[in-house]
Amino acid sequence: MASTLESTADKLEKLGINGDFASSAPNLQKNLHLLSPQQIELAKKLLELGQSHLFEHWAEPGVEDEEKKAFFNQVTRLNSSYPGGLESYIKTARELLADSKAGKNPFEGFTPSVPTGEVLTYGDEDFVKFEEMGVKEVQKAAFVLVAGGLGERLGYNGIKVALPRETVMGTSFLLHYIEYILALQEASCSLTQGECQAKIPFVIMTSDDTHSRTLELLESNSYFGMEPTQVKLLKQEKVACLDDNEARLAVDPHSKYRIQTKPHGHGDVHSLLYSSGLLNVWRDAGLRWVLFFQDTNGLLFNAIPAAIGVSAMRQYHVNSLAVPRKAKEAIGGITRLTHVDGRSMVINVEYNQLDPLLRATGHPDGDVNNETGYSPFPGNINQLILELGPYIEELTKTKGGIKEFVNPKYKDASKTSFKSSTRLECMMQDYPKTLPPTARVGFTVMDAWLAYAPVKNNPEDAAKVPKGNPYHSATSGEMAVYRANSLILRKAGVQVADPVEDVFNGQEVEVWPRVTWKPKWALIFSDVKRKVSENCSISQKSTLAIKGRNIFLEDLYLDGALIIDAIDDAEVKVEGSIENKGWVLEKVDYKDTSIPEEIRTRGFRMNKIEQLEKNYSQPGKFILKP
Repeated sequence: MASTLESTADKLEKLGINGDFASSAPNLQKNLHLLSPQQIELAKKLLELGQSHLFEHWAEPGVEDEEKKAFFNQVTRLNSSYPGGLESYIKTARELLADSKAGKNPFEGFTPSVPTGEVLTYGDEDFVKFEEMGVKEVQKAAFVLVAGGLGERLGYNGIKVALPRETVMGTSFLLHYIEYILALQEASCSLTQGECQAKIPFVIMTSDDTHSRTLELLESNSYFGMEPTQVKLLKQEKVACLDDNEARLAVDPHSKYRIQTKPHGHGDVHSLLYSSGLLNVWRDAGLRWVLFFQDTNGLLFNAIPAAIGVSAMRQYHVNSLAVPRKAKEAIGGITRLTHVDGRSMVINVEYNQLDPLLRATGHPDGDVNNETGYSPFPGNINQLILELGPYIEELTKTKGGIKEFVNPKYKDASKTSFKSSTRLECMMQDYPKTLPPTARVGFTVMDAWLAYAPVKNNPEDAAKVPKGNPYHSATSGEMAVYRANSLILRKAGVQVADPVEDVFNGQEVEVWPRVTWKPKWALIFSDVKRKVSENCSISQKSTLAIKGRNIFLEDLYLDGALIIDAIDDAEVKVEGSIENKGWVLEKVDYKDTSIPEEIRTRGFRMNKIEQLEKNYSQPGKFILKP
């Protein structure tokens, strides 16, 4: 025992730790022999930061020693995964908690105004121009999917990206995204004279909850056709919880040798990319753009080619994809904020902050619709396109850190104690907050029917949404896919029947013809225009699934279900009248546990009564005419 005490004393002396250390944390001092020199440094830092309570209940040496070592392994992870370490985390937390207690307005001194950006109309001349430019430019892009969440809020126990985007083809969100990136990769290369980047990088940010299941989904499906080297998974760590206004770290209620942790938010994607070294690899490979997107927006890729075209044409450092937004709608508004000291920034302002901010700065009516019927502040949908060079410059300054916020739930008006522990949080879209005034920050607005249908609410919550507001459920998300595809075909001249109203899982939705296609059939509007004729018509009860690249609809009248697949070397012209009993939407009860979760969350299944299904597996030219 004497040698242990001797070595402990030596360690203390070498690290410049005086007697105050022992008096502030005697239980820790007794156990120092378990720790490495680096861990003792961390222990010293924790005490300097006022965290001696973490060691109050430590057992005598020889009791629960493995748990003590595990505690410092966790502290080491928490320290290394946060820019600036725990010292920076606790310092920032104290500042933000003091501001929160004082009721400080984060927008004090700022005046809001509408920033400049591009408002596009699907299918018009400008839109087509931007799309074609975007397809050329996309070979210089990397795609980053933020996928740290489980589907529990949806009533689904798996990872959200494994859910079907729609049930005609049963394509999962992750498969859909990968197929789109591969189709863009191929289309972009075919437009390039000479060399082109062979593979578009695809990064998926995961969490403890989703990492292993995402990897398993990819590996068990051979990465859905991507090269495994193309795909990188970056796992975000959680951050320490805070017990009080002094930012004392919260001990896990289930273990006195663990600090309680919670997710830090999707803003971590920036620090993960910075620390991974991938950004420099991409820059050295000649890439120019990084595109960030969320896990369950099944319409997003309809907007990506044109949005990248806008970024290239306008030379935006930051381009936020946006949709028209009704005043006071529960979606953040993209806003220019100008401070009294002259600095300004273009950022997302949450809807519950935008209205009072406008009222406080000379707009007595607050957030109101203009002559277009929408708020002049576009609705943020959390999809960003960043120019790589300026992005690397900025992250080099910030080490990937993003402006954070804290949202404690206080027990009472004194704001001295919390109902439960809190933590710092950060959002991906707050990246522009630290940019210099010279940064070119803009937005690209597209119709919501084309670009925005997130799937995030379970049936019970969706059914409570006030009439006229979006449900953002699996039901509405799938119906939005059919609506978008039907409207795209209409824009191309196809006669598509009007939808009918129906109710599934307590949600009243428009049911359009169930039209869907693989990305390689049509990436952009000019592809659709080239592959359909204006003499085609599709009835409301119809289901149409197109799975091949060279399939052309000419003088087609569809009243039923048509499923058509063809290899790339097979060219198929579809003509004439196809009529059958088709596929019928059959209602299901989401409380019926005998039905698979991914069907229950939608409130319907496809009853495949009758269809014409054709598969062309040989090269050649074919005509499908019943």
